[in-house]
Amino acid sequence: MNNYAFAPLPALAAELLPHALEPSDDGAHDLAHLQRVWHNVRTLQAEEGGDLEVLLAAVLLHDCVAVEKNSPLRSQASRLAAEKASTVLTELNWADAKIDAAAHAIQAHSFSANITPLTLEAKLVQDADRLDSLGMLGVARTFYVAGRMGSALYDPQDPEAKERDYNDTRFCLDHFQTKLLHLADGFQTVAGQRLAQIRHQRLKGFMEQFKEEIGIV
Repeated sequence: MNNYAFAPLPALAAELLPHALEPSDDGAHDLAHLQRVWHNVRTLQAEEGGDLEVLLAAVLLHDCVAVEKNSPLRSQASRLAAEKASTVLTELNWADAKIDAAAHAIQAHSFSANITPLTLEAKLVQDADRLDSLGMLGVARTFYVAGRMGSALYDPQDPEAKERDYNDTRFCLDHFQTKLLHLADGFQTVAGQRLAQIRHQRLKGFMEQFKEEIGIV
């Protein structure tokens, strides 16, 4: 495994990666996702600052408990991950303050948990993770997850939900309206807000082209 994807802390990555992911076939929350989120964190941290060790621990362990998107436990996933991460970091003899900082960043990263990030590191991790739900990666991951969950691409009778409620458990296109198109408004850092707007525009562009191709004028 190429730990240098997690530079400048490959040794710490080597310690944490065995705990990072439970066995799962979820390609939206895999090693590649962790690498992308770390890349986003490094980009944001270069402008905003923040403790790289805490950030790497939070990134590598933020999905260390696997909970499916359609599970009733989904809103608790980040809390469960934070608890497991605290145990892992305690066993590695981390200081209590750093353990608490990483655990808070993990718990606050989740959209469904709706927890306000209180530290710079938590804000950076939340922004970095949400960037991976925007832009073309956001499009790819959304349709991938919808396929795994057995959702249709869109409602052929009412693609824009003009005469029905949005239902993103049944129709992938609805998820853009229930979540993705609202993400850019909630970014915590200046650098994150700037990058989010760029990816938000890409998301909107995809939506317009998608609607054109299915015959919506």
